[in-house]
Amino acid sequence: MDIFTIFLYIHITGGALSLISGSIVLMAYKGDRFHIRVGKIYYYTMLIAVTAAIPMCFLHPNYFLFIISIFSGYMVLSGQRYIRIKTIDDGKPFDKILAYTILIFGLVFLGLGGYHLYQSKLFGIIFLVFGTICVSFYFQDFKNFSGKSKFANFGLMSHIQRMIGGYISSITAFIVVNNKILPGVIAWLLPTVILVPLIIYWSRKYEKKRMV
Repeated sequence: MDIFTIFLYIHITGGALSLISGSIVLMAYKGDRFHIRVGKIYYYTMLIAVTAAIPMCFLHPNYFLFIISIFSGYMVLSGQRYIRIKTIDDGKPFDKILAYTILIFGLVFLGLGGYHLYQSKLFGIIFLVFGTICVSFYFQDFKNFSGKSKFANFGLMSHIQRMIGGYISSITAFIVVNNKILPGVIAWLLPTVILVPLIIYWSRKYEKKRMV
């Protein structure tokens, strides 16, 4: 068994467990002990899947795996960090490093998207969509850590958005790998279109506007 196959098995195991645990968390009551415990399983299995995927991208270059890995890693890492952040003083250098990292990758994705579309390759749309999302999350981080967020509970809001975002990545990976019916671009974007309304719903449900 070669090294790539070993990473592949680790990645598949972590991805499957994160998909199952993430689905449970999504349907469970939010904030209770069960939610927290299963949420930790989701977090760590996602990290396992992402960590195994990174060397796979170098051993066998793969745009799909690279995008999902970077996006998923940022989502779950920043999402887990935000649950501990109540005020701007709770932010650590690691949080800012995550923000700058996703900005860099977002700009790279946007550049690759433009390049692919220039070459009449529809995959450029995928790069543009994920690049735009990455950059938008950087600006959200910037507002949060500079005290410019309009939400008093910006940590909770960001936690909800990032964790569901990571779940969207997991679902996207599953659909793209197993898709036999849908056009490629639709398979990539369908989970985002379906699940983003959930992010909006729970964000509005738990939001607490900052007093002016």
